[in-house]
Amino acid sequence: MSDHHPTGPSAPGTDALSQLGRNTPAANSPEEAVLERVPSPHQGRKYVVRFTAPEFTSLCPVTGQPDFAHIVIDYIPSKWIVESKSLKLYLTSFRNHGAFHEDCSVAIAERLVELLDPEWLRIGAYWYPRGGIPIDVFWQTGEPPVGVWIPSQDVPGYRGRG
Repeated sequence: MSDHHPTGPSAPGTDALSQLGRNTPAANSPEEAVLERVPSPHQGRKYVVRFTAPEFTSLCPVTGQPDFAHIVIDYIPSKWIVESKSLKLYLTSFRNHGAFHEDCSVAIAERLVELLDPEWLRIGAYWYPRGGIPIDVFWQTGEPPVGVWIPSQDVPGYRGRG
């Protein structure tokens, strides 16, 4: 007997997905973006899921100039995992969204917490400087569970020319 789990449209919990496997245009704003979830395939186990978005963009709400960040999201699922295409489209929806770095970073984390109710989640948002000052934003839901290996995010801080 194989331990093979079905993938694609027959995978458990994927029948209600509206974006995976379809041509889906990016939403115009984070509020319009659809984030989707599927059942965690390993409920009861503590493991870390990491998403890295090294080319995240949003707009300064005052000047309209683009802001760029390297975002790392780590979470320990409970009953749900985020469907990755919907996360990619959600993050892309910030491209024309005006908000300060702190607001974008925490809003992403809070939306994922609301959707997934994970055991634990953290976000590291490493923003590239504009005007000479990088603004990095870090947030987590609380202490990580004991006994779970949570790797360092290892994103170097901005050093300028030095």
